[in-house]
Amino acid sequence: MKNYETVFILNPALSEEQVQNTVDKYEKYLKSNGAKIISKEIWGLKKLAYTIENKNSGFYNLIEYTAPADLVSSVELDFTRDETVMRYLTVTLDKHAMAWAEKRRNRSTKKVSTKKAS
Repeated sequence: MKNYETVFILNPALSEEQVQNTVDKYEKYLKSNGAKIISKEIWGLKKLAYTIENKNSGFYNLIEYTAPADLVSSVELDFTRDETVMRYLTVTLDKHAMAWAEKRRNRSTKKVSTKKAS
């Protein structure tokens, strides 16, 4: 099994609850087909670099996982059929990309340091 990272952009007309439900749906789909979820990040509503489907923003999401190769084509087919998914990109992570992803996860979970009490 290889390591993969999938970023997908959801329609900005969705509510926060609908976005969470969609991300959960794909997470469950991956798990039920033999994938192991490493991390899941919901980046939120962001401005797009260019217009997609007459939209200027979208909800960005990232799922990092290990899975058999045939599962990737299956989940991408579901992304294509899902009307709420505007774009998606799946990449295979090599050892250098996995190290970088680990640093990114650690950086995003760090708490902001506060002033020391005297």
